[in-house]
Amino acid sequence: MTLIFSGNDYKYELEGIIKLFIPASLFNHVYSNRIDTDDDYIYARERKYKGYTLLYVIASYNGKRLHKSHIIRAGDTGLDADCELIMSRLLYMLMQRLTGKSSGWGVITGIRPVKRVNAMISDGMDKEEITKTLKTKYLCSDEKCELSYLTAQIQKNALDELSKNSFSLYVSVPFCPTRCSYCSFVSQSVEGTMKLIPEYINKLCEEIRYTGSLVKKLGLRLDTVYFGGGTPTTFTAPQLERIMNTIAESFDMSALREHTIEAGRPDTITEDKLKTIKALGCKRISINPQTLNDNVLEAIGRKHTTAQFYESFKLARRIGFECINTDIIAGLPSDTVESFKHTIDELIRLSPENITVHTLSIKRSARINQSHDRTVLDNPASEMVSYASEKLLEAGYRPYYLYRQKNMLDNLENIGWTKPGYESLYNIYIMEEVQTILAMGAGASTKLVDVENKRLERVFNYKFPLEYNKHFDLMLKKKDEIEDFYAEKE
Repeated sequence: MTLIFSGNDYKYELEGIIKLFIPASLFNHVYSNRIDTDDDYIYARERKYKGYTLLYVIASYNGKRLHKSHIIRAGDTGLDADCELIMSRLLYMLMQRLTGKSSGWGVITGIRPVKRVNAMISDGMDKEEITKTLKTKYLCSDEKCELSYLTAQIQKNALDELSKNSFSLYVSVPFCPTRCSYCSFVSQSVEGTMKLIPEYINKLCEEIRYTGSLVKKLGLRLDTVYFGGGTPTTFTAPQLERIMNTIAESFDMSALREHTIEAGRPDTITEDKLKTIKALGCKRISINPQTLNDNVLEAIGRKHTTAQFYESFKLARRIGFECINTDIIAGLPSDTVESFKHTIDELIRLSPENITVHTLSIKRSARINQSHDRTVLDNPASEMVSYASEKLLEAGYRPYYLYRQKNMLDNLENIGWTKPGYESLYNIYIMEEVQTILAMGAGASTKLVDVENKRLERVFNYKFPLEYNKHFDLMLKKKDEIEDFYAEKE
């Protein structure tokens, strides 16, 4: 398909709209006032006149051609004068008619839809006004309006309790026993990179100490700690102990409200690791089966069994963990609606405090995409996610954070579900972008947030463990950007 832009450059947003209806496609981009192609095409024109702006979209697809226009008057303001949003809405309505498809999120293609709802709440809008805006301006469905508003309400206490000078700490462990077929994260299999781990841990501890001294200088208060990856429990118990002790020695932990470690893969979980983690102050862990069906685990290259998940979960309870998260994914290859329902029903029976329901996202760097197996696009993910939401609500869970990714099946979302009182503060704060996250380790991204002045900046570490180790001194110098950010804030 050819996308033709006339008088505008809304390439990113309009391509995002097209992908809602024609996923996994490549597009030609042309800037012209003329339509000169034999392909299917979208022609998006913006033209300014005295007193008004004309927006005009023509969509030609599968032998059918439709058009739609909108006039923005000189006095229009806010969303009524947002040319890109209105153009997206015109294109969405045309593609909806041409394909017979629709998206629950309408023209919202961004990662954080709940952030929009929180902003509307801050502006004093009530539920009725928010719902009307989501439906008329963004074309959201009733279901997504209700989901996003409920999520925002569950987040309210956590957002209200946030201290202005607080920050969270993210520790990256970019190693896994093996790489799953759907994975696009910067993670290295231990089989091929074992030799990198000792030096990586040395450098990581050095970065922790350096960041700790910087935090003391800036007068920031540590709020939450989160170990992610990869799979942090790829490391041994002594290695985890060393990193956790380095954090305790480098930061004031007296005001710490939450400490999470993604134990992740059941095949990396041992009694000595869990005992070490708990003894050093971590009270929240993730044990992630992704599915409770062995044939699906095999299909995605997940080298553990459902039996190992049950054993790990039971072990964590016996050791005394009172807050456990479990991740699952809707839309995995070879999974069916019935086998997915089995996973949901079994997790509800186990009763973890958090259940995170992801939707499969087809990333370019994932093996599943490189295999060119397009059958995965036909997976009934919507039916799976709807079943999960219905059953989790019935079981007393509530959505507490929500985010979306590119190329998600059926334009769905990832939802963190929680029992009341067990919301993960870190997950809320990073998704709503209301707190600085200082990130350490390979592939880590520091997010500097100044809510009052609406500033957000990022500082990126080197992606891969090898380059992290090799260029560590250069990377450490980038930490000066953190100090510069807070100097400008003052």
